[in-house]
Amino acid sequence: MSSMREKMEAMVRKAQDEICEAVSKLDGTEFREDNWERPGGGGGTSRVIQGGNVFEKAGVNVSVVYGTLSEEAARAMGGGSELGNQDLDFFATGVSLVIHPHNPMAPTAHANFRYFERGDGTKPGSWWFGGGADLTPSYLFEDDCSHFHQTLKDACDAHDPAYYPEYKAWCDRYFHIKHRGETRGVGGIFFDNLKDKPAEQCLAFSEACAASIVPAYIPLVERRKDMPFTEAQKDWQQLRRGRYVEFNLVYDRGTTFGLRTAGRIESILMSLPLTARWEYCNEPETGSEEDKLLSVLRTPREWV
Repeated sequence: MSSMREKMEAMVRKAQDEICEAVSKLDGTEFREDNWERPGGGGGTSRVIQGGNVFEKAGVNVSVVYGTLSEEAARAMGGGSELGNQDLDFFATGVSLVIHPHNPMAPTAHANFRYFERGDGTKPGSWWFGGGADLTPSYLFEDDCSHFHQTLKDACDAHDPAYYPEYKAWCDRYFHIKHRGETRGVGGIFFDNLKDKPAEQCLAFSEACAASIVPAYIPLVERRKDMPFTEAQKDWQQLRRGRYVEFNLVYDRGTTFGLRTAGRIESILMSLPLTARWEYCNEPETGSEEDKLLSVLRTPREWV
């Protein structure tokens, strides 16, 4: 019988294949693929489109890494708190993606699903799942937000009706840019340290969430990718991408974990957009489309 490590690795590689196939088909461009090894144990496969027809940058990364944690890295993992500084040997595998379209009317999307073990994974609190998905538009289309959230809710409800409301609220809290007083986007779901059910059920839930990414996101890009836009709207998109960079480099737990465990830098930072912009004291005109987005980012809403 396969171990949970093997089952989760098979799941994330399948998700990578399915997501890359859908993105590549829409863009008309093949992904560049890099297989890499991590000093200390393990490695992964990174697939990236850069300067595509529809997507300015799209990255889908699988990692399967293991080794020994520093005490600082163990504290930053977000799980395994019951173990303290014991069992610092670890195993981690996951799939992560960030997709940045050219057109400012088309939203950016992020998703990540992962599995961790400390020690041999047999002690209480020594294994857990985490993940989530969120949508980051530059311009607010409420039907896009509702579609994205409804698709994720359907995946959650099939496993536990309590999941979506809990993980939607968690997502709003997690992707909050504290120094800006706004969320990174319009949210989705986020969960960590998931071990409240048998591991097989947690795996099935993670797999269902991963399978929901293509139907949740790709139709939104198909809907918006050919919309007209102005240079000023493109500049606004660049400003919103600047916020994306700020969150990922200052607050994102996955970025922090990768940097603290000698991960591959190109893969860790593939989530960053190809281009971004910062302006001094930029504040949109009251009542503008840009202002409407900011009002939602400053006061998160329910979408379904």
